[in-house]
Amino acid sequence: MQKSINNSSTPLFAIVPLAAEPIAHLGAFPITNAMVNAWIVAVFFAVIAFVVSRRTSLVPRGIQNVIESIIEILLNEVEKVTSDKKKARQFFPLIATIFLVVLANNWLGLIPGTGTIGIYGLMHGDVELIPLLRPAGSDLNFTAALAITAVFFSHFVGVRTFGVFEYFSKFLNFKGIWKSFKHGPMAIMTSVVEFGVGVLEIVGEIAKVLSLSLRLFGNVLAGEILMTVMLGLVAFVMPIPFTFLEILVGIVQATVFAMLTLVYLVIASSPHGEHEEAHA
Repeated sequence: MQKSINNSSTPLFAIVPLAAEPIAHLGAFPITNAMVNAWIVAVFFAVIAFVVSRRTSLVPRGIQNVIESIIEILLNEVEKVTSDKKKARQFFPLIATIFLVVLANNWLGLIPGTGTIGIYGLMHGDVELIPLLRPAGSDLNFTAALAITAVFFSHFVGVRTFGVFEYFSKFLNFKGIWKSFKHGPMAIMTSVVEFGVGVLEIVGEIAKVLSLSLRLFGNVLAGEILMTVMLGLVAFVMPIPFTFLEILVGIVQATVFAMLTLVYLVIASSPHGEHEEAHA
């Protein structure tokens, strides 16, 4: 991590670089510090799932009780958006996974040592501290992958609900233009306008990916920079309020990402005439 130094060459505070730093290589494949955080979260949930699956009982106790409570709360929130129990149960696994993964990665970045414990190595032509851990959300690769997954599954649900040709006709409605030739000039003009709207829909799908990924990336990176600067200026007491602020921001960002994904799924699985209502 790049260090800002004063005249006595004493590190004052670290500036968080935009790109995650590689800490090792698997052949030609770089392993970054943000990937390590993401793997820690993945292993954590895998262990929790394994433990709970081995200790299930009709009367939940301990960790099973906690997990079931979390599932019930999240499922109720999903049902509020879908207003349909069947759709809620259908979309719940993806939405809950996105929410918990984003939340866990955001909070893991607040653990002491993240961004401060590392090894010195050559970066950008200088010897710099390379942290071993970095919040996964501060890596655009992570947020972009989540955003692409969310948008992809919205189209998958749309295709499964309406079929390939009917669903994608809202983007490229060649069939409507062809049929309009039988109904005169006004019908042709209307179909051309609808085709143009479909092209804008394609642009909108790209914008969804950019919006989801950049929003999460920007907020997590800004929080990381804020915490780094505060810890560099005043190491004790002062950063505590900002830590609580980042805990709240982590919840908000996970909720926003998950809810937007859920809205995309609901819109994709609704008839075209219901899109405006789903947006509202």
